[in-house]
Amino acid sequence: MRKPLYILLSFIVLTSCSEYQKALKAEGDDAVKKKFEMGESLYNEGKYDKANRLFAQIVPNYRGKPQAQKLMYLYSNSFYEMKDYYVAAYQFERFASSYPKSEKLEEASFLSAKSYYMLSPVYSKDQKETKEAIEKLQTFINLFPESGYLKEASDLVQELDFKLEKKAYSIAKQYNHISDYPASIKSFENFIFEFPGSSLREDALFYKLDSSFKLAVNSVESKKEERLLEAKKTCTTFINTYTNSEHIEEVNNMALEIDNELKNYSNKS
Repeated sequence: MRKPLYILLSFIVLTSCSEYQKALKAEGDDAVKKKFEMGESLYNEGKYDKANRLFAQIVPNYRGKPQAQKLMYLYSNSFYEMKDYYVAAYQFERFASSYPKSEKLEEASFLSAKSYYMLSPVYSKDQKETKEAIEKLQTFINLFPESGYLKEASDLVQELDFKLEKKAYSIAKQYNHISDYPASIKSFENFIFEFPGSSLREDALFYKLDSSFKLAVNSVESKKEERLLEAKKTCTTFINTYTNSEHIEEVNNMALEIDNELKNYSNKS
């Protein structure tokens, strides 16, 4: 019983493939209509790559025609479903620009912005695409403040913002790790200024202090007092701000050592 069924299924598949190949090679007005119909059918079946190839052939034929709007939406979304986000972002932007009164405008605008989000790399890499995605998503939020996609768009922006935070934080911490304390201090200062509400702020302030402390105690004599006083300021800020921090014992030890070092300068005075 299974063998005839297998043969039947194989026949259907081969026939289907044959029909598809014929449609791809066909020319003329009737072929254009056939490609649209077959492409839409394949699209609805989730066969986006095959549908995309058919749509690509007929897009020029539908320019200025009533069916063009539907075709361009399906064509744009087929790229998105194929995870070709560079092209999807571009095609959805074209759709939004060409059909500003379309009922699909909001969805197309969101998917264009989300395509940029999908292109954002891991935080350890260059974040050019991440910044661009934030800009596109924010533009969408501004244009469609009542959108059903608003929460998702806002969540995506938050996620991307945190990725930028992690990138900036990791760079500053790396300077601390390789003992480039001046660069570490400057980087953590920039981080604290740029991301005042960050969940990483406590650790950032701690490692800024750690860098300040190590720079000060290992300084040449001519710069030591000034740097100790700077480290003491950071120490005081940390203790006053994060009383229950997991770093507090280490910070208190640094504060004690800084005070002992500064006593030498008081005695000299």
